[in-house]
Amino acid sequence: MPLLTPTLVFLLGATPPAEDVSSQLRARTAQLLDAITAGDPSVWDKALDGNARVIDENGEILDRKAMVASVRPLPPGIGGQIRPVDFQVTVVGDVATSTYVADEDENFHGARIHARYRMGDTWVRRDGTWKLLSSQVLALRTDPPAIATTAEQRKAFCGRYALGDLSYVVRCETDGLTGGSPGKPSKPLRFETLDVLFVPGEPRLRYLFQRDAAGRVTGFLQRRESWDLAWKRVD
Repeated sequence: MPLLTPTLVFLLGATPPAEDVSSQLRARTAQLLDAITAGDPSVWDKALDGNARVIDENGEILDRKAMVASVRPLPPGIGGQIRPVDFQVTVVGDVATSTYVADEDENFHGARIHARYRMGDTWVRRDGTWKLLSSQVLALRTDPPAIATTAEQRKAFCGRYALGDLSYVVRCETDGLTGGSPGKPSKPLRFETLDVLFVPGEPRLRYLFQRDAAGRVTGFLQRRESWDLAWKRVD
């Protein structure tokens, strides 16, 4: 008995193989991303389900009408390209979820900007056509550039800091600073500015060091987004 061809599968109303759905949704996704840079709302108008909800990178929830209205031509001096990479799809019946990274290269008035967004989409099959039911966007953070410092500048930060019953030790190493809790591996600390430090690979955190009137380091704020933990220097 011959195997079912993709055409025969479609005519019989069966769900296509997952890999075929993956290719189809990847192509549809690329069209949606191209429509953003082109400012073409008709592509989104055609793709979105009537009950669609989109959560953008700012946490705002957009219904179908608002999302379509948000796609418009970019202002003069701004252009670029967005590509879907690391595209993965899971298909369960008439529902498919996809995750990928929207990799953006932007030209902003002559300056080049590279940004990446982790996307999570849910598609539903309506009368044989895949419609985008929901989409969530997460802006991926990267480490800031680090500035150069001297051993004498770094020396001011070395010591022990306390938060309640917790301790954090900043150590002066040959080529920079490290920090961590006693008994645990230390991590490198880099300078974003002279009093703002970060750990490479942990872009959500900043260490904002504080000084007294004489310029001596007295502690630091461990900031995660807008939340601060105040550490005080104890030696």
